[in-house]
Amino acid sequence: MNFEEMLVQTEKWMEDVFSHEPTGHDIWHMRRVKKLAEHLARLEGGNLFICQMTALLHDYPDEKWNDDPDQAYQDIIRFLRNLQLSTNRIDQILLSMKNISYRGNHRVPETLEGRIVQDADRLDAMGAIGIARTFAYGGKKGQLIHHPAVPLHQLSNVEYGSNDTTIQHFYDKLLKLPKLLNTESARAIAIKRHEFMKSFLAQFYREWDGEDYQPL
Repeated sequence: MNFEEMLVQTEKWMEDVFSHEPTGHDIWHMRRVKKLAEHLARLEGGNLFICQMTALLHDYPDEKWNDDPDQAYQDIIRFLRNLQLSTNRIDQILLSMKNISYRGNHRVPETLEGRIVQDADRLDAMGAIGIARTFAYGGKKGQLIHHPAVPLHQLSNVEYGSNDTTIQHFYDKLLKLPKLLNTESARAIAIKRHEFMKSFLAQFYREWDGEDYQPL
């Protein structure tokens, strides 16, 4: 089996698992991350195949929807062995997957491929797609959209998770992402996506407070 066939099989497996995932971490997210990772790898270097496989598999062991991440990694190893992938390639993929997830803080993957996929994953959490995914996740988790109990100018200083609304997530994570990207290529893409999120929030607050219309 060649690399292209392995990628097809891997994507099919992830589609079977994540096709109906409702929080924005579905198979389409994985496909977008893969496409972004391919673009970044061509600009930044790194092994293209390892980036592609890491992008497709990176969410499978995530604790947000997998109660047993250790077993999830064993599932991945068994799947990759069934593809007849070499032990060295499997180890490269597993190492690249390590520390990609944000989980409330920032850790840098050890490999260039991991850093590229981390950048691709974080780019998909920004811009219009990032906004849509954030509200999908908040709705699934039963979060309020926003609660004005905390003054807006203080949101960026609120303790992580203490104001558990979807709007707070922008300040907990999304607006911090440009400074946490690893590659210049990703930072260039992030500029417009970051500005779009800031303009969205500005309009959101205007509408929330009724400042975009004249009361009768």
